[in-house]
Amino acid sequence: MRKERPMTAVLFDLDGTLTDSLPLILHTYETVFREMGLDWQPQAVQDMIGLPLVQIARTFAGERDGEFLCTYQSLYFRDHDRLMRSYPWTDALLDALRGAGIRMGVVTAKGRRGTEKTLQWTGLAPYFEVVVTADDSPTHKPDPGPVRAALAAMDVAAAAAAYVGDSVYDVLAGKAAGTLTAAVTWGAAGRERLAACQPDAVFDDWRELTRFLGG
Repeated sequence: MRKERPMTAVLFDLDGTLTDSLPLILHTYETVFREMGLDWQPQAVQDMIGLPLVQIARTFAGERDGEFLCTYQSLYFRDHDRLMRSYPWTDALLDALRGAGIRMGVVTAKGRRGTEKTLQWTGLAPYFEVVVTADDSPTHKPDPGPVRAALAAMDVAAAAAAYVGDSVYDVLAGKAAGTLTAAVTWGAAGRERLAACQPDAVFDDWRELTRFLGG
């Protein structure tokens, strides 16, 4: 676990990192696959969580990607309020960081509409001064562009920031952007897969993550 520099800002992925959204996401994908007559591939889908929906649609639906996107969006927003929730400790983590004077933002592969709905529904929106979604950047994780866009909006150097996420795409994006990277194991990817990307640290417990980030 490496942390040789003080941090003034922390960027978070959203789904699977701050919100317990995997049940909603997988339920929605499974329903889309079933309604479109596609072969349901749960592990392959889970391995791609963290990439933009449009990329996942093209991968599994090919030329029917438009139908896939529309069906997914309809089902996702239908079931969002029933299945979406933050983790029980999310507010405690963010409160600790805010109390330590650490600025915070979100960088997600989710679209703007879904991101805003989730942040409002869970009550997390007030914690973040910048939110970069898939609709706000021409490139997407694992490209560092979205992370760099958030840092620029906050006027924070990468060397003074950390990026926290639950997918390999988060780790790769943060590393390429030059931030510290903290991977968490309570989301889509397991510890072994995350560790293979060589983040600065991997966490199984939110309290350890809080201490690492300076909260």
